[in-house]
Amino acid sequence: MAEEDGTARRLRKVAIGLGVTAAAATAAVAAQRVAARRLRDRDDPESGEALGSLPPEDLGPLTAFDGTKLHVRAAGPREAPTLVFFHGFSLDMTTWYYQWRELSDRYRCVLVDQRAHGRSSNPASGDYSVVAMGKDVKSVLDEAVPEGPAILVGHSMGGMAILSFARQFPEEFGSRVAGVVLTDTAASDLLREVFGGIGTRLGWALRRVGDRYTARPDLAERLQRWIRKYGVDLTFLVGWVTNFGPGASPSQVEHVSRISADAQPEVWIHTLRDLVEMDLRHALEHVTVPALVVVGDRDLVTPKTSALALRAALPDARAVVITGAGHISMMEKHQVWNEVVAGYLEQMLSVRSSGRRPHHGGRRRAASSG
Repeated sequence: MAEEDGTARRLRKVAIGLGVTAAAATAAVAAQRVAARRLRDRDDPESGEALGSLPPEDLGPLTAFDGTKLHVRAAGPREAPTLVFFHGFSLDMTTWYYQWRELSDRYRCVLVDQRAHGRSSNPASGDYSVVAMGKDVKSVLDEAVPEGPAILVGHSMGGMAILSFARQFPEEFGSRVAGVVLTDTAASDLLREVFGGIGTRLGWALRRVGDRYTARPDLAERLQRWIRKYGVDLTFLVGWVTNFGPGASPSQVEHVSRISADAQPEVWIHTLRDLVEMDLRHALEHVTVPALVVVGDRDLVTPKTSALALRAALPDARAVVITGAGHISMMEKHQVWNEVVAGYLEQMLSVRSSGRRPHHGGRRRAASSG
């Protein structure tokens, strides 16, 4: 009888513990819902923008070096200098919405969904690495800009793809490639930049998690289904904190969070682990053309220190810090970003046509547009 009473007491404790846990989880979900609603209810001047719009010309599917099908689209006059845009991790070409819409009156804008992202296919070879993305840059140039001039524009992982391309094909710079814009990106030590001394340990933990999900891809798919069903508000809040500044547009945050949540599990398993481990510092010396490095002063993923390290290591570069912008500065502060980049393009292309060599050293801060 005493043993039965002891068992009953233990069961009651377990039940109470489960009840407390459930109550805490319910409270957390409710708090997330309230916080997300408050942010979504903010005044939003960008709410009328069709952020998911695609450039009108479909150039794809383009076949990459290993048979992967890359979705490529374009806008703007074919005879104009070409800007080729490469997006960031777990995103797609629609993050360049404000750029192709504004710049395509003067430039040919070519946008790419990177392998396993957006409308592009999973790698035919199973290669999700930044090295493969560098080869994809070459494939896109060969098909879309065979003669140049081309200016490569990369955000976050897209910037790393450009650096990987530079390491593998240095002869392209100064011939077909006339310039480079690197925004909110880094060449190495991603976790150390964000998390300081614990970055190495966190990288080890991510590798362990990656190994587990590689062995059990069904777990990643199950987690993604749960997030889509129950984690919409949490995804929105995390997306705001990690990718945007405090005054961001709710519709922009919603758009980016939705794309990221829909990214394929393989991207989170394979590509993220490769990004964490990559080191492209030796590629910087090959970017011999005038380069512009742009970063938001609220960027938590690739902070100002990353941008300044890039500017110092590149042979011919200047850096611009955009006030109030987070990790996706070209969307959040698109008016300032476009103005800064348009000025760089005009100067760089005019100097190229005259044969003079510009001086791009130094750093300046761009005031935000409100």
